[in-house]
Amino acid sequence: MRRVQFIELHDQPWFPGFLRDEVTEALQYGMNLLNFYGPVAPILHSLLETNAIRSIVDLCSGAGGPWIELSRKIESGSGNSLQILLTDKYPNLRVFDCLKAASGQRIRVCKESVDAMSVPRHLAGVRTVFTSFHHFPPEEAAAVLRDAVEARQAIGIFEATARAAYPVACMLPWSIFVFLYTPFIRPFRWSRLLWTYLFPVIPLVLLSDGIVSCLRSYRASELLEIAGTVNAREYEWTSGEVATVAGGKITYLIGSPQRASDMCATAEGVSAQE
Repeated sequence: MRRVQFIELHDQPWFPGFLRDEVTEALQYGMNLLNFYGPVAPILHSLLETNAIRSIVDLCSGAGGPWIELSRKIESGSGNSLQILLTDKYPNLRVFDCLKAASGQRIRVCKESVDAMSVPRHLAGVRTVFTSFHHFPPEEAAAVLRDAVEARQAIGIFEATARAAYPVACMLPWSIFVFLYTPFIRPFRWSRLLWTYLFPVIPLVLLSDGIVSCLRSYRASELLEIAGTVNAREYEWTSGEVATVAGGKITYLIGSPQRASDMCATAEGVSAQE
Protein backbone atom coordinates (compact mmCIF):
# COMPACT_ATOMS: atom_id res chain seq x y z
CA MET A 1 0.00 0.00 0.00
CA ARG A 2 1.59 3.26 -1.15
CA ARG A 3 1.70 6.16 1.30
CA VAL A 4 -0.64 9.03 0.39
CA GLN A 5 -0.60 12.57 1.80
CA PHE A 6 -4.34 13.10 2.25
CA ILE A 7 -5.49 15.84 4.63
CA GLU A 8 -6.80 15.30 8.14
CA LEU A 9 -9.77 17.51 8.93
CA HIS A 10 -8.74 18.59 12.42
CA ASP A 11 -5.34 19.72 11.09
CA GLN A 12 -6.81 22.32 8.78
CA PRO A 13 -6.59 26.04 9.65
CA TRP A 14 -10.34 26.44 9.05
CA PHE A 15 -11.26 23.67 11.52
CA PRO A 16 -12.64 25.28 14.72
CA GLY A 17 -10.05 25.29 17.50
CA PHE A 18 -12.51 24.20 20.20
CA LEU A 19 -13.53 21.17 18.12
CA ARG A 20 -9.88 20.33 17.42
CA ASP A 21 -9.34 20.16 21.18
CA GLU A 22 -12.45 17.98 21.64
CA VAL A 23 -11.25 15.55 18.95
CA THR A 24 -7.70 15.23 20.32
CA GLU A 25 -8.99 14.85 23.90
CA ALA A 26 -11.37 12.06 22.88
CA LEU A 27 -8.59 10.32 20.96
CA GLN A 28 -6.10 10.60 23.81
CA TYR A 29 -8.57 9.42 26.45
CA GLY A 30 -9.34 6.28 24.47
CA MET A 31 -5.65 5.50 23.92
CA ASN A 32 -4.88 6.03 27.60
CA LEU A 33 -7.85 3.85 28.55
CA LEU A 34 -6.30 0.99 26.57
CA ASN A 35 -2.79 1.83 27.83
CA PHE A 36 -1.82 1.75 24.18
CA TYR A 37 1.69 3.11 24.59
CA GLY A 38 2.63 1.10 27.68
CA PRO A 39 4.80 -1.34 25.65
CA VAL A 40 7.23 1.44 24.62
CA ALA A 41 8.28 2.17 28.24
CA PRO A 42 11.39 -0.09 28.05
CA ILE A 43 12.48 1.60 24.80
CA LEU A 44 12.16 5.07 26.31
CA HIS A 45 13.85 3.95 29.52
CA SER A 46 16.81 2.65 27.51
CA LEU A 47 16.98 5.88 25.48
CA LEU A 48 17.03 7.99 28.65
CA GLU A 49 19.66 5.80 30.29
CA THR A 50 21.88 5.80 27.21
CA ASN A 51 21.84 9.59 27.11
CA ALA A 52 22.12 9.96 30.92
CA ILE A 53 19.19 12.37 31.02
CA ARG A 54 15.89 12.50 32.94
CA SER A 55 14.02 15.17 30.98
CA ILE A 56 11.72 14.81 27.97
CA VAL A 57 10.48 17.43 25.54
CA ASP A 58 7.28 16.04 24.07
CA LEU A 59 6.46 17.55 20.67
CA CYS A 60 3.01 17.71 19.07
CA SER A 61 1.51 16.84 22.46
CA GLY A 62 -2.10 17.41 21.36
CA ALA A 63 -4.22 16.47 24.37
CA GLY A 64 -1.22 15.63 26.54
CA GLY A 65 -0.02 12.30 25.26
CA PRO A 66 0.32 9.08 27.29
CA TRP A 67 2.53 10.60 29.98
CA ILE A 68 0.62 10.13 33.23
CA GLU A 69 0.86 6.33 33.14
CA LEU A 70 3.92 6.06 30.92
CA SER A 71 6.05 8.22 33.22
CA ARG A 72 5.15 5.96 36.16
CA LYS A 73 6.24 2.89 34.19
CA ILE A 74 9.56 4.48 33.25
CA GLU A 75 10.25 5.70 36.79
CA SER A 76 9.41 2.30 38.30
CA GLY A 77 12.04 0.73 36.03
CA SER A 78 14.77 3.17 37.02
CA GLY A 79 13.89 4.54 40.45
CA ASN A 80 14.66 8.06 39.21
CA SER A 81 12.22 10.92 38.79
CA LEU A 82 11.31 12.08 35.30
CA GLN A 83 10.47 15.56 34.02
CA ILE A 84 8.24 15.94 30.96
CA LEU A 85 7.60 19.18 29.08
CA LEU A 86 4.46 19.24 26.92
CA THR A 87 4.65 21.36 23.75
CA ASP A 88 2.49 21.84 20.69
CA LYS A 89 2.06 24.18 17.75
CA TYR A 90 -1.49 24.77 19.03
CA PRO A 91 -1.15 24.08 22.77
CA ASN A 92 -4.30 22.89 24.54
CA LEU A 93 -3.51 24.73 27.77
CA ARG A 94 -6.69 23.66 29.53
CA VAL A 95 -5.74 19.98 29.27
CA PHE A 96 -2.03 20.65 29.75
CA ASP A 97 -2.69 22.39 33.08
CA CYS A 98 -4.95 19.53 34.25
CA LEU A 99 -2.24 16.99 33.48
CA LYS A 100 0.35 19.13 35.22
CA ALA A 101 -1.78 19.20 38.37
CA ALA A 102 -2.43 15.44 38.23
CA SER A 103 1.15 14.40 37.51
CA GLY A 104 2.79 15.04 40.87
CA GLN A 105 5.13 17.62 39.30
CA ARG A 106 6.34 15.21 36.60
CA ILE A 107 4.75 17.27 33.85
CA ARG A 108 5.50 20.87 32.93
CA VAL A 109 3.83 22.99 30.29
CA CYS A 110 5.15 25.20 27.50
CA LYS A 111 2.47 27.80 26.85
CA GLU A 112 4.07 29.16 23.68
CA SER A 113 3.60 27.62 20.24
CA VAL A 114 6.43 25.18 19.44
CA ASP A 115 7.11 24.00 15.89
CA ALA A 116 8.56 20.47 15.88
CA MET A 117 10.77 21.48 12.93
CA SER A 118 12.29 24.40 14.84
CA VAL A 119 12.35 23.73 18.57
CA PRO A 120 13.82 26.54 20.70
CA ARG A 121 17.31 25.50 21.77
CA HIS A 122 16.66 26.20 25.46
CA LEU A 123 14.12 23.33 25.49
CA ALA A 124 16.61 20.55 26.21
CA GLY A 125 15.81 16.89 26.73
CA VAL A 126 15.02 13.70 24.86
CA ARG A 127 12.46 14.64 22.21
CA THR A 128 9.39 12.47 21.68
CA VAL A 129 6.58 12.47 19.12
CA PHE A 130 3.52 10.28 19.72
CA THR A 131 0.92 9.56 17.00
CA SER A 132 1.82 12.72 15.08
CA PHE A 133 4.79 11.99 12.83
CA HIS A 134 2.53 10.86 9.97
CA HIS A 135 1.23 14.44 9.77
CA PHE A 136 4.56 15.48 8.24
CA PRO A 137 5.36 14.78 4.58
CA PRO A 138 8.84 13.29 4.04
CA GLU A 139 10.64 16.63 3.67
CA GLU A 140 9.11 18.03 6.86
CA ALA A 141 9.59 14.72 8.69
CA ALA A 142 13.29 14.93 7.84
CA ALA A 143 13.31 18.52 9.11
CA VAL A 144 11.97 17.34 12.50
CA LEU A 145 14.83 14.84 12.76
CA ARG A 146 17.40 17.30 11.46
CA ASP A 147 16.43 19.88 14.07
CA ALA A 148 17.00 17.31 16.83
CA VAL A 149 20.38 16.39 15.34
CA GLU A 150 21.49 20.01 15.07
CA ALA A 151 20.53 20.53 18.72
CA ARG A 152 22.34 17.27 19.70
CA GLN A 153 19.16 15.90 21.30
CA ALA A 154 18.02 12.29 21.21
CA ILE A 155 14.61 11.70 19.65
CA GLY A 156 11.97 8.97 19.75
CA ILE A 157 9.13 8.69 17.22
CA PHE A 158 6.17 6.44 18.12
CA GLU A 159 3.23 5.81 15.78
CA ALA A 160 0.06 3.92 16.72
CA THR A 161 -1.32 3.96 13.17
CA ALA A 162 -0.02 1.81 10.34
CA ARG A 163 -0.47 1.51 6.59
CA ALA A 164 -2.13 -1.89 6.63
CA ALA A 165 -5.61 -3.42 6.38
CA TYR A 166 -6.04 -4.28 10.08
CA PRO A 167 -5.43 -0.76 11.50
CA VAL A 168 -7.69 0.78 8.84
CA ALA A 169 -10.44 -1.72 9.68
CA CYS A 170 -10.09 -0.86 13.39
CA MET A 171 -11.06 2.76 12.78
CA LEU A 172 -14.80 2.00 12.58
CA PRO A 173 -15.05 0.16 15.94
CA TRP A 174 -12.75 2.80 17.42
CA SER A 175 -15.14 5.60 16.39
CA ILE A 176 -18.05 3.62 17.90
CA PHE A 177 -16.02 3.09 21.10
CA VAL A 178 -16.03 6.89 21.51
CA PHE A 179 -19.79 6.81 22.20
CA LEU A 180 -19.17 4.52 25.18
CA TYR A 181 -16.44 6.42 27.02
CA THR A 182 -17.20 10.07 26.22
CA PRO A 183 -19.26 10.71 29.42
CA PHE A 184 -16.24 9.67 31.51
CA ILE A 185 -13.72 12.09 29.95
CA ARG A 186 -12.59 14.69 32.46
CA PRO A 187 -12.98 17.57 32.88
CA PHE A 188 -16.66 16.99 32.01
CA ARG A 189 -18.19 19.36 29.46
CA TRP A 190 -21.73 19.45 28.09
CA SER A 191 -20.33 20.65 24.76
CA ARG A 192 -18.50 17.34 24.36
CA LEU A 193 -21.79 15.44 24.69
CA LEU A 194 -23.40 17.82 22.19
CA TRP A 195 -20.72 17.21 19.53
CA THR A 196 -20.65 13.45 20.18
CA TYR A 197 -24.31 12.42 20.49
CA LEU A 198 -26.57 15.16 19.08
CA PHE A 199 -24.20 16.26 16.31
CA PRO A 200 -21.68 13.36 16.03
CA VAL A 201 -18.86 15.50 14.66
CA ILE A 202 -16.22 14.08 17.02
CA PRO A 203 -16.74 10.38 16.13
CA LEU A 204 -17.02 11.15 12.41
CA VAL A 205 -13.82 13.20 12.40
CA LEU A 206 -12.05 10.47 14.37
CA LEU A 207 -13.20 7.91 11.80
CA SER A 208 -12.20 10.01 8.80
CA ASP A 209 -8.90 11.26 10.22
CA GLY A 210 -8.10 7.82 11.63
CA ILE A 211 -8.30 6.22 8.19
CA VAL A 212 -6.27 9.05 6.67
CA SER A 213 -3.69 8.71 9.48
CA CYS A 214 -3.20 5.05 8.58
CA LEU A 215 -2.77 5.88 4.90
CA ARG A 216 -0.20 8.57 5.77
CA SER A 217 1.79 6.45 8.22
CA TYR A 218 5.42 5.51 7.64
CA ARG A 219 6.70 1.97 7.90
CA ALA A 220 9.78 1.24 10.02
CA SER A 221 11.99 0.92 6.94
CA GLU A 222 10.69 4.24 5.60
CA LEU A 223 11.48 5.98 8.89
CA LEU A 224 15.07 4.75 8.58
CA GLU A 225 15.21 6.05 4.99
CA ILE A 226 14.08 9.49 6.16
CA ALA A 227 16.67 9.42 8.95
CA GLY A 228 19.28 8.54 6.33
CA THR A 229 18.60 11.78 4.46
CA VAL A 230 19.52 13.81 7.54
CA ASN A 231 23.18 12.86 7.04
CA ALA A 232 23.93 12.63 10.76
CA ARG A 233 27.07 10.50 10.95
CA GLU A 234 27.37 10.89 14.71
CA TYR A 235 23.86 9.55 15.33
CA GLU A 236 22.64 6.00 15.74
CA TRP A 237 19.21 5.24 14.26
CA THR A 238 17.09 2.19 15.01
CA SER A 239 13.52 1.38 14.04
CA GLY A 240 11.08 -1.43 14.56
CA GLU A 241 7.65 -2.43 15.84
CA VAL A 242 6.23 -3.27 19.26
CA ALA A 243 3.03 -5.29 19.77
CA THR A 244 0.16 -3.73 21.75
CA VAL A 245 -2.47 -5.30 23.98
CA ALA A 246 -5.13 -4.30 21.43
CA GLY A 247 -3.57 -6.53 18.77
CA GLY A 248 -1.96 -3.72 16.83
CA LYS A 249 1.63 -2.55 16.55
CA ILE A 250 3.50 0.61 17.43
CA THR A 251 6.09 1.64 14.87
CA TYR A 252 9.07 3.50 16.27
CA LEU A 253 12.25 5.31 15.27
CA ILE A 254 14.99 6.08 17.80
CA GLY A 255 17.82 8.51 17.12
CA SER A 256 20.59 9.05 19.62
CA PRO A 257 23.98 10.83 19.52
CA GLN A 258 26.85 8.38 19.60
CA ARG A 259 28.82 8.39 22.82
CA ALA A 260 32.43 9.55 22.61
CA SER A 261 33.70 6.03 23.38
CA ASP A 262 31.58 4.56 20.59
CA MET A 263 32.79 7.20 18.13
CA CYS A 264 36.43 6.47 19.03
CA ALA A 265 35.86 2.75 18.57
CA THR A 266 34.30 3.39 15.15
CA ALA A 267 37.19 5.63 14.13
CA GLU A 268 39.73 3.01 15.26
CA GLY A 269 37.91 0.37 13.26
CA VAL A 270 38.02 2.49 10.12
CA SER A 271 41.76 3.22 10.64
CA ALA A 272 42.49 -0.47 11.10
CA GLN A 273 40.70 -1.31 7.84
CA GLU A 274 42.69 1.33 6.02
